[in-house]
Amino acid sequence: MRKIIGAMVVLTVLASCKQTKEQVEEVAKVEVIEKLPELHYGFNLDEFNVVRDTVRNGDSFGELMLKNKVDYPKIAAISENYRDTFDVRKIMVGKPYLILKSKDTSEVAKVFIYQNDRINYTVVDLRDSAVAYKNKRKVTLREREVGGVINSSLSEAMDNLGVDYSVTIGLSEIYAWTIDFFRLEKGDKFKVVFDERYINDTIYAGRGPIKAALFEHKGRTVYAFPYVADSVNNILDYFDQDANNLRSTFLRAPIKFGYRLSSRYNLKRRIAYYGYKVRPHKGTDYAAPVGTPIVATADGTVTESTRRGGNGKYVKIKHNSIYSTQYLHMKAQNVKRGEFVRQGDVIGWVGMTGNTGGPHVCYRFWKNGRQVDPLKEKLPEADPIADSLRTDYMAHIAPLKEQLDCIEFVDPTPTEPEETLISFTQ
Repeated sequence: MRKIIGAMVVLTVLASCKQTKEQVEEVAKVEVIEKLPELHYGFNLDEFNVVRDTVRNGDSFGELMLKNKVDYPKIAAISENYRDTFDVRKIMVGKPYLILKSKDTSEVAKVFIYQNDRINYTVVDLRDSAVAYKNKRKVTLREREVGGVINSSLSEAMDNLGVDYSVTIGLSEIYAWTIDFFRLEKGDKFKVVFDERYINDTIYAGRGPIKAALFEHKGRTVYAFPYVADSVNNILDYFDQDANNLRSTFLRAPIKFGYRLSSRYNLKRRIAYYGYKVRPHKGTDYAAPVGTPIVATADGTVTESTRRGGNGKYVKIKHNSIYSTQYLHMKAQNVKRGEFVRQGDVIGWVGMTGNTGGPHVCYRFWKNGRQVDPLKEKLPEADPIADSLRTDYMAHIAPLKEQLDCIEFVDPTPTEPEETLISFTQ
């Protein structure tokens, strides 16, 4: 019995020794692993005392640097020699920044990093001669597909699907000439394929390009595919499934998607204030907050930018020998007479000047010198894809169209819990 017990004790000791040896070896392994440097923005942050903050009211680049013991000549060198790279006068309140300070007792700022946005940043290196340069954080793209049904608005449907609002804006811009986003109907449907940007694979940094889209409005389905038809100027446009350009020579509205069509063109309008007499309204009103950008609906030359009577501040543009447009009640104009403007350029901002009961832009449309209703006009379309490119285009969109067709429509409306019906009849 003693021999057996002795043997058991020996085995236990041996096992214990073996385990202890393995633990020691494991500890030794852990000890030899070197700590990897914390690299951000191209710098080893372990080598500095790091200050993270945001620009506050009253902050200036010069004051921030002086507080952190940077010599004035270096501050002046950045301000004067690198204005194109980093205009110190334009640092914005709320923008994050890092100051990398020396680890010695002086704690002098060696590097200033200004975050322009989630992806782009500017480095001011003060270690030797002061220099400034721009750079970008590493971004990865993830493709995403969504399909939805509109019950209230496009933005609400997108929001319920967890989609960035910029995708809504992107769709409204792609279809701006073919679909009236102020008059969407319940049951309209959409599909879209796009990229999402991520920093370090985890931090969302906005959407990338829209690769393909489909919109079903009033039973009519319109596909949209990006394609560079003008290789000389490298201009990318969106075309439909039949190679027709989705862009028209005129936008359907002078403000971006998201605002209300408040009053239509109406030659028989009667107003109570004037005793219900007929007071024709030859414009189309879009209600929007004061300061909302107003854009030119087509290329043209500004013929008037002034203020007059009930029109208030306004801009008038001549597009060609047939068409002209006018934009009334502006808070301020952004163009002068004689300027050439491109479609989508901001020409002013919504206001309440002249005769108006609320902030809006009154959009007037002339054809051959006569005011007409732009919402009823068949506006001229841009040129379709050239015959020489048609075969290539059709081959290009084939897999994209198949991808869209496979996406299911999802009704994103949150489901309401069932309620007990109560009868109030006696």
